[in-house]
This record gives sequence, structure tokens and C-alpha cells, in this order.
Amino acid sequence: MKLNVFLTGVSLALALVSTSSVAQDGQECIAMVSLFTEPAKAKNYQEAYKHYDNVVTKCPQTTMAIYQYAAKMFGDFIKNGDKTKISDLEKSYQLRMQYYPSKTKEGSVLSKLAQVRFDNGIGTKQEQFSYFDAAFKKDAANFKSPKALYTYFSLAKDLYTDGQKDLQEVFNLYDVVKNKMEVEEGKLAKRLTDLIDKEETGVALSSKEKKRLSAYEKNLSIFGKVKGSVDSKLGNVADCPNLAILYNKDFEAMKGDISWIRNAAGRLSGKDCTEDPLFIKLVEQLDRLEPSADTKMYLGQLEDQNGNTSKALTYYEQSATMQTDPNKQARIYYKIAEAKRKSGNYSAARNYYKKVLNVKPNDGRSYLKIAAMIAKSSTSCGGTPFEKRAVNWKAAEYADKAARVDPSIGRNARAAADSYRARAPQKTDIFSAGMAGKRIVLNCWVGGSVRVPNL
Repeated sequence: MKLNVFLTGVSLALALVSTSSVAQDGQECIAMVSLFTEPAKAKNYQEAYKHYDNVVTKCPQTTMAIYQYAAKMFGDFIKNGDKTKISDLEKSYQLRMQYYPSKTKEGSVLSKLAQVRFDNGIGTKQEQFSYFDAAFKKDAANFKSPKALYTYFSLAKDLYTDGQKDLQEVFNLYDVVKNKMEVEEGKLAKRLTDLIDKEETGVALSSKEKKRLSAYEKNLSIFGKVKGSVDSKLGNVADCPNLAILYNKDFEAMKGDISWIRNAAGRLSGKDCTEDPLFIKLVEQLDRLEPSADTKMYLGQLEDQNGNTSKALTYYEQSATMQTDPNKQARIYYKIAEAKRKSGNYSAARNYYKKVLNVKPNDGRSYLKIAAMIAKSSTSCGGTPFEKRAVNWKAAEYADKAARVDPSIGRNARAAADSYRARAPQKTDIFSAGMAGKRIVLNCWVGGSVRVPNL
């Protein structure tokens, strides 16, 4: 009995000592980490660096801030010409992934490292490409940097030019990169549109929401510019004559390969090479092998070429219904919308432009087309001359939204909005009509209403 009491006492004493030791170590780590993070916060990286090795050796799991500041510190050293710190940056990211995996987006980290290696000329072009390729394949969902996506594709094109890559590989990666950018644009545009819609209801945005709105617009602008750069980088290797030579050469050998036929037809369709006899061969073969949403779209294009608009639209409708790729679906709906608009059926055209926007919220062209149709309808909407001119305010709303969700057409969209407002009633007209602040219901295909500006 006495022995048990003695052992219990010893165990309790050891537990207290152990707890005291852990608490002491915890306090020491907090102090040690502070010696690194405080100068790092002030961007005094030379001072912070003196304590970095000690922190990651003795207290690597105290806080994730260690690795967040380490990335900034090593990034600053590298930016100022110290390439020896690239390996340190890599190690700091590895430690972050090791100790904080749930709070670390691998695709983001690996693409940043790949970009650092590229920017500093580390490795051959093939090795640099391999870094980006591995990052994308490891975690494509979090590989979102527009700059990294451009560099990834640019290296592939350079390797093709140097004779180290096949042209088909370049085309395949072009599709992957463009699709990824469009997906990210769509996400940004959806968030932006939600905030714009909230603003338009008269609800004031919070300061955080205003910052987010500004960030979404800025990032959409960056993506628009980078997409243009990717197209420029691809250059004339994707022109119809080059594509025809590439696919004609392999047609007989590959005509039984559904994947090859599908990709070839898709490439020619995407570049509007539909008048080439090869396209007809590809479509007919693909429809024999695997009737699908794509074959219906291609058949629609062929009917369009032959002037059979009604039959073409039937094929496009079938294609859109069967399509599972949102970007392809958006392109098909846009074709249908354009056909309806050109035929003068504005209400139906708007419905299809809105279908485009449902799957691709950053398609500013669709907003701009709706705006133009509304403006053209001003003489047939409304009873009084004032009401007819007021329709232009609704057109301006759509043009404004086009500029905000799609910065690549921002200048044209803003110019269109200004021109519509210039056609709407001006201050003297509003005063004379006594309409300031009133709401006008638009009793025509446009629908909805507009609020007259207050004086």
C-alpha cells in the first residue's frame, strides 16, 4: 500500500515537472518566434534572418506566421539579387506544407516556386516547364496565378519552337490553360456580379465588400490581358492552313481514334476553319463514331455555311442541351443569341444571352449586346417621348455591367454607356417633366423599370 502511494506521488511529481517544462518551452518559443516575426513585420529582413534558423529548428510549429513571413523575407532577398535564397524559400514552403498542410494550397505554393525558378533563370527550359507541369498536375484547382499560367504555356510554345515539343502538345496545353483562365474569370465575375446587383438594389456595401469588389475588377482585368498574351504567344501556328496541314497528314492513320477526331474537329471549329474540306470529313467521321453535343454543333456550323439558318439553330439547340462543358455551352448559346438578334427577335436573343451569362458570368459581350438591343428599341418602348428616351438608362445599366465584369471590353462598354446616357433625358428635361426620382415601368419586351435620376 505504501509502495503504491509512493509511486503515485512520484508520478504526480514527474507530471508536474513535465507540464512545467512544456509551459516553459512554450514561453521560450513564443519569445524566440517574436525575435523573428517582429523585425519581419517591419520589413527589417536582415535582422529577422538572424533568428530564422533557430526558430524553424527549435519551434517549427509555434505559428504559421513563421512561414508566411519567411516567404516574404526570402522573396525580398531574391528580388534584390540573392539567388542563393531560392533554396531557402523552397525549404520554408516545404516546412509549411509539412506542419500546416490543411492551411497550405499546394498548387499555389508549387506554382510560385516554379515562377521564382523561371524568373531567376534556374534550370533549362525543359526543367522549368517540368516545374510548372508538376505543379498544375499536382493541384490544378489552386494553380490560379495568371502570370504562372502564362509562363507555363509560354514555355511549352518555346519548347515547340526549339523542336522539343510536338505541336499537338502545345494545342492541348493551350486549351487547358485558356479553360482554366475562363473558369477563374467566371468565379470572379460571379462574385463581382453579386456585389454589383446588391449595389443596384440600393443597399450600401460594407468597406470589406468594396475592397473585394475592387479586387475582383482588378483581377478580371489581369486575366483579360494575360489571355490576350496567351493568344499572341500561340501566334499563327494555329491558323487554318497550319491546322489543315497537321490534321490532313494524320487523318487516314487516326480516323478510327475518336479522341483524335474530336480534338481535331474542335480545334478547327474553335478557329472558324469550318470551310476547309477537312472539317467536313472530320465532322462526318465523328458523327459516325460518336454522335454528341460537339457533332451537333459542327453540323449546325455546316448548315450555317450553306445558309440553312433554321436547321442550323435546331442543331445548336440540341448541342447546347447535350453539352456538359460550360465554356462550350456558352459559345453555343451565344451563336443562337446572335442569330436571334440578327433576325430582329430581341426578346428571344436576350433570353439566350442570359443563358450565356448563367454559365459564363464574365461574358461582357452578352451584356453589351443586350444594351444595344434595348437602346435600339427606345422608340417603341414607352408612351411619351420622355419615357421612350428613358429606356436608354436601362441600356446604360447593361453597358456598365459589361465593363465591370469584362475589363477586356471595358473602354468600349463605358463609351457605349456614356452614349446611351447622352440619349436619355437630361437635367432640364427631367425638371420640366417633373420626373426626378420617379420610377418608369418599361412596357415592352425590355421589361423591368428605370429610376429617373434625382436633380
